[in-house]
Amino acid sequence: MAKSMTGYGTSTTHLENTTISVEIKSINHRFLDIIPKYPRTFIFLEDKIKKTVKSYFSRGRIEIHINIDGDNFVNKSIVTDWDLLDQYVQQLKKIKDRYALKGDIPMSVLTELPDLITVVENEEKPSELQNIVLTCVANACKQVEEMRMEEGKNLLEDILKRVSSIRDMVLLLEGRREKVIEEYRLRIKKRIEEYIEDSITIDKGQIHQEIAILSEKGDITEEITRLLSHLEQIEEICQGEESIGRKLDFIVQEMNREANTIGSKSTDSQIGRWTIGIKSEIEKIKEQVQNLE
Repeated sequence: MAKSMTGYGTSTTHLENTTISVEIKSINHRFLDIIPKYPRTFIFLEDKIKKTVKSYFSRGRIEIHINIDGDNFVNKSIVTDWDLLDQYVQQLKKIKDRYALKGDIPMSVLTELPDLITVVENEEKPSELQNIVLTCVANACKQVEEMRMEEGKNLLEDILKRVSSIRDMVLLLEGRREKVIEEYRLRIKKRIEEYIEDSITIDKGQIHQEIAILSEKGDITEEITRLLSHLEQIEEICQGEESIGRKLDFIVQEMNREANTIGSKSTDSQIGRWTIGIKSEIEKIKEQVQNLE
């Protein structure tokens, strides 16, 4: 099943007076890039969160936002740096003596000193918090996956529609190929005959051999065969269950190369128009493939 790399999912759990919410956004990326965006409270779960995400996705830039509202699972405490406080007090006393200042040192001065008093979260986390967070992450991932699958289905339909359009144009190229070769051969023969006229004697057999060699250089049979083969490969890959984005990307590049070769070989205006149409459809397929996982 084809999947796009764009999706969105959320999951929220309420427990007593605490709410845990997870939001996941997925966009295009060549590889799997997981971007965690959540408070220090959840750092201890980062490896397990990433493992959960990897079980759902193989490509894409995945942003994970986790928020906790309430303090049921967050134990905080106030920590005072007593050594630093002692140094502050000593320095304040020296200042007082040096400048003959009177009065006591007010508490407001001490409480405003930087890095003296800090609020920290305790490292021990209840297992209940872990289970809730991971469940929310999994539920959000499922929503993202459903969205990616739905969009992937639409992308696949569009790609296969363009594959059919390209095949029609390639078959038109194939039907005109013999006529173009014959026209090319006659054109070369006429030019050679006009050039040599009756001024010299030349082997007619050799002329026809050279004409055949030159006309073969403009033959697009191999390119047509490879294009048709690539189209079949795309259809086969699209029926698979694995990730298909990278495989299709490679084939589309090969198709574009064949179309460019046809364009450079042929001097026929009708073939030129069909080739431009083929290249246009290939480019649109390429754009769609960039969105597939």
